[in-house]
Amino acid sequence: MKLKRSLFFAAICAFGVTAHAQSSVTLYGILDEGLMFSSNVNGGKRVYMDALGGIHGSRWGFIGKEDLGGGLQAIFQLESGINLNSGAFAQGGTAFGRQAYVGLNSQQYGSLTFGRQYDMIFYFPEALTAAGLIGSVVFGHPGDLDNTANSVRLNNAVRYMSPKFGGFSFGGEYSVGGVPGNTTANSGYSVGAGYSYGPIQLGAAFEYFKNPTSSTPGQGFFTAYANGVSLLSQALNKGYTSANAYQVAVVAGTYTIGPTTLIASASNVQYANLGGTLQGGTARFNNIDVGAQYKVTPAFILSAEYEYLIGKGVQTTTGSVVGNQHFNQIAAMADYLFSKRTDIYLEGGWQRASGTSSIGTPAVADFTNQGDSSNNHQFLARLALRHKF
Repeated sequence: MKLKRSLFFAAICAFGVTAHAQSSVTLYGILDEGLMFSSNVNGGKRVYMDALGGIHGSRWGFIGKEDLGGGLQAIFQLESGINLNSGAFAQGGTAFGRQAYVGLNSQQYGSLTFGRQYDMIFYFPEALTAAGLIGSVVFGHPGDLDNTANSVRLNNAVRYMSPKFGGFSFGGEYSVGGVPGNTTANSGYSVGAGYSYGPIQLGAAFEYFKNPTSSTPGQGFFTAYANGVSLLSQALNKGYTSANAYQVAVVAGTYTIGPTTLIASASNVQYANLGGTLQGGTARFNNIDVGAQYKVTPAFILSAEYEYLIGKGVQTTTGSVVGNQHFNQIAAMADYLFSKRTDIYLEGGWQRASGTSSIGTPAVADFTNQGDSSNNHQFLARLALRHKF
């Protein structure tokens, strides 16, 4: 029996070596667990544990490729968000809610992939915003209106990514709606491009979705999670669930001077053809952020940002105006790296809102995906340990 087991495991090992010569599968993950403090939620202070809103939301996944010859590869990626505090799936209970795709990659012609995927905002401008480069919900844009914190991925998506031509690359993506009898409902597209040259990096993307809110779980843009819950859930934008179209344009860039990286981005968000009492109007938001990251040493990094968001109001059938709101936000972070895989960081941010929310009430502070504040100002802090494997 022992001899048979030995031969069995030897055969498996031999097969593994042979398979590895033609293909590879890698298990990876990031565990980012933090202690959070919020100055006011539901009328009081809140202290809680969080594993999803850090620099990198906690996750694990598989990435693989197979060499098909002639510079062509079959590729795939399965990535699941995980809440360390409960063991539950993130992204509304979606098992592989971060990414799940398969496709082909050519060194000469680029890649074509199919499945649940990030949009072009993620691949081009996001990493050049303060939220993307520095990270976490403390630095994110209010309500993540422009998806620069990738709160939303595209289901049923076909994506093309070009190879690099010098410092230039581009990509495009289309999400199939899948609605019987209406080939465009719940569908959308995303395009983007990036350029890097020496100390300069630039990125831009545009995204459009028709009928972004669906009654079918997993369909549409804002309802793409397995539980079907709409991400239009805060006072900042919950009054715009009737929008027949959503679009966002983002541009961002960084410039590195020695140990210092300067950051700037701008975005425009529109919820168009609003229904009900908003009588076909369009709600518009413009957001800018500026920031800097300074490497005191290779292991100790300091970062800061300022952000301003302004929303243009929409007139209702009664003649009143809703959504005329303004947000100012500042944030700072210190990050210490114990190694290339493990670090600890401390960050804090303050936000103040003014004007009238999308539902006609006084505007309240709204850090990304953290829920409405009890009033128009809020302080949010995070002390976290992050480990990559």
